Amino acid sequence: MALRVLVGCKRVIDYAVRIRVKPDKTGVVTDGIKHSMNPFDEIAVEEAVRMKEKKIASEVIAVSCGPMQSQETLRTALAMGVDRGIHVDVSGKDYELLQPIHVSKILAKIAQEEKCDIILLGKQAIDDDSNQTAQMTASLLNWPQATYASKIEKTNGELQVLREIDGGLETVRVKIPAVISADLRLNEPRYATLPNIMKAKKKPIKKVTPGDLGVETDPRIEILSVEDPPERQAGIKVEDVDTLIAKLKEVGRI
Repeated sequence: MALRVLVGCKRVIDYAVRIRVKPDKTGVVTDGIKHSMNPFDEIAVEEAVRMKEKKIASEVIAVSCGPMQSQETLRTALAMGVDRGIHVDVSGKDYELLQPIHVSKILAKIAQEEKCDIILLGKQAIDDDSNQTAQMTASLLNWPQATYASKIEKTNGELQVLREIDGGLETVRVKIPAVISADLRLNEPRYATLPNIMKAKKKPIKKVTPGDLGVETDPRIEILSVEDPPERQAGIKVEDVDTLIAKLKEVGRI
C-alpha cells in the first residue's frame, strides 16, 4: 500500500549569510537578508520525493510555518517534486517566539487531518539548532520515531532506518505510522530544474492559521538578549615542544 508523506520545510537565513545581531539585541537582522530552505529539511524533502519515485509513497505534502515568504520555501519543495503545500501563517512577534512545541502540535494536527503515514523532518534547523520537533511530534501522536536517519528502507510494512549515533551506526525498525528525522548523509538533494520551477507555480498551496488547527502559539519563553559570541584572542607561536608545554602549564591547561 502506498503511503502519504508529510514533510517539514522551514524558512531560515541562508547558510552562507553572515549573521548580524540587531543593535537593540532583541534578535538577528532578517530584513533584506537572503533566506532559503533549512538544509536538513531539503534532505527530508529529497527523501520524500524519492519515496514517491520508488512507488513507496502515493503523495507528498510539504508544510511550512511562518510569514507569507514561507510560500517561497514551499515552492522550492514543490519544484523538487512535492505534490502540494500547506502554509501555516505565523508572522510578527508570534513567529519570532514560535517554538518547536508549537510546530510539533501543528504538524501532529495536520498529519491527522491529512491521514499521513510518515512525517519526514530535518533533524534540526540551522537557525535555532533545537533538534526537538521530530521527537515531540512523535510523542504527541504516540508514533514510533527514528531520528538522525542516514538510510531509510521499507520492508514488510515497516521502515528500516540506519541512524548515526555517537558510537557509530545503529539499525532500527519502526512500524508505520512513524516520524523520521533526516541527517546529513541521508542523500544529496536535487536542484530544481526550470521546467519544474514553472510547474511548481501551478501546484496548490493551502493557507491556514494555527487557530484553524486548534493550536495555541502563546510564547513560553522570553528573549532577554541576543549577543555576538566573544571574539577569540589571538594565538601565539612557540619554537619547540618544551616551550609549548611550559606555556600550557602557565595557563593551567596541564
